[in-house]
Amino acid sequence: MEKVTVRVPATSANIGPAFDCAGIAFSLYNVFSFEKLESGVEFENFEDQYTGKDNLAYVAYKAACDAIGVKSDVKITSVDINVPFARGLGSSATLVCAGVVAANLLNGKKLTDNELLEIANSIEGHPDNVDPALFGGLCASVICDGKPVTVKFNVSDKIYFTALIPNFEVKTSDARAALPGSYCRKDVIFNMSRTALLPYAFEKGNFELIKTVTQDKIHEQYRKRLFKNIDEVEKIAYSMGAVSFFISGAGSTCMCISSKPIYNELNEKLKNIENEWIAYPLEVDNQGTKEV
Repeated sequence: MEKVTVRVPATSANIGPAFDCAGIAFSLYNVFSFEKLESGVEFENFEDQYTGKDNLAYVAYKAACDAIGVKSDVKITSVDINVPFARGLGSSATLVCAGVVAANLLNGKKLTDNELLEIANSIEGHPDNVDPALFGGLCASVICDGKPVTVKFNVSDKIYFTALIPNFEVKTSDARAALPGSYCRKDVIFNMSRTALLPYAFEKGNFELIKTVTQDKIHEQYRKRLFKNIDEVEKIAYSMGAVSFFISGAGSTCMCISSKPIYNELNEKLKNIENEWIAYPLEVDNQGTKEV
């Protein structure tokens, strides 16, 4: 095999309290192709600023090739991009996961899923986006002795997800910088208890429990100042029937959960507020990164 095309789903991390340790894959995709070259590295359909060897797709591809023990000369083409950049939907994870999976496919699938995850996590820095991007579904993860360990859970089809995407970015670096250096014990326990019950609530589609387990005291209250008119958007979401509203990853996308589709009603209301918020319906992706 000399060329492969892979599709990677968007992801939403944290899911309220599960800071840096859980995420869900969704049916919004980036598609990339990788073609072996005799020598060199080429990029096609990327903006000029992303055509260097620091492109995360290439960084990940090379890391996987190094682990296999093969050359990493490659042409990488951006085929179809739907996951917006710097919006809290795992755009960087789509590059990383595309790179490691493509390298493995082009070189005889010599790396296991765990090895792919370990390489991807070492590049991304935390597993909450790369886990679901690689494997699909709802993934919860821990780092043990420097290596990621993940468990995949199913998500009830009774749950409707709506991404609320504005016209402004929130950089992960800014979102991290907004966090305090320490937390009180009460707030840590608040998040730990909810994270423990979160997978069960999503598997069962228990909306009363989902409302409780998606609450957070570790990051959202500190990051909200980075979001223009988020309180107004949250109020609208709940008025339209959302049972939960939380920041997706570092943002600026927010996610709401409901027991029925509400994106049409949301878009009607959002037309009248600033920053061009758009409601986008999403379904859970259970396949993760795959060859297409």
